[in-house]
Amino acid sequence: MLRPAITALLMMTTSTAAAGDSIIVQSTTSTANSGLYAHLLPMFEAETGITVNVVAVGTGQAIRNARNCDGDVLLVHAKSAEEDFVADGRGVERFDLMYNDFIFVGPPEDPAKIKGNSPTDALAKVEAAKALFASRGDDSGTHKKERALWREAKIDPSDASGTWYRETGSGMGATLNVATGMGAYTMTDRATWISFGNKRDFEIIVEGDETLFNQYGVILVNPETCPSVKAAPAQAFIDWLLSPAGQAAIAAYSRQGQQLFFPNAVKQDQNG
Repeated sequence: MLRPAITALLMMTTSTAAAGDSIIVQSTTSTANSGLYAHLLPMFEAETGITVNVVAVGTGQAIRNARNCDGDVLLVHAKSAEEDFVADGRGVERFDLMYNDFIFVGPPEDPAKIKGNSPTDALAKVEAAKALFASRGDDSGTHKKERALWREAKIDPSDASGTWYRETGSGMGATLNVATGMGAYTMTDRATWISFGNKRDFEIIVEGDETLFNQYGVILVNPETCPSVKAAPAQAFIDWLLSPAGQAAIAAYSRQGQQLFFPNAVKQDQNG
């Protein structure tokens, strides 16, 4: 529930968004690399006249940027970290926006024989076989999920860093390039994989497990703690994303005949 001061501020400002306004969205890379913003933003800008500038970095870096007041909206995919951001007073309120899923991809010969296994069993087999695994290693939402799966498998892959476990410190596209170049397994969000152009002969090896669910959230950076936040146009963008029009636009986006993101917003009343 929003604090009264924030509620009053938003009620006062959301009606003042105007054409010519611009905002900064601190965003995960997958929404940008997949082409989703190129699909959505022209619609929003045509309707409102508000320009949206996207800073696409890993989720961890996006959250750090938003904590430093370097942005107006946060759109990422690491729910517990997003909830901490709000609990710390850095964000106003978090909303579910859309989802897809994570997958493991790898060479068709599947050297660790992980195809059809659960994610944790697959990782255990990768470790046992000392099969090459490329990790983003960048504190992104994908990296956070990967680390959580290793913990569930009761394995600390950092002990093998630089041997069979390779941490790229890079974004998803660069990590996929490393993986395909060295014949390594990696974990990616499905949207980036569908959009990725350098698949070579790589295949989806593990998919469909409920633990691979990938939820995206959207948050207004708190104007009480970050006075530079452009609350009116930023809230207008969030409201549009959560609206039937925005949700329909998300659902309509596809690549290679496949829908990349599935909207699941439930807009909450800001007074309750």
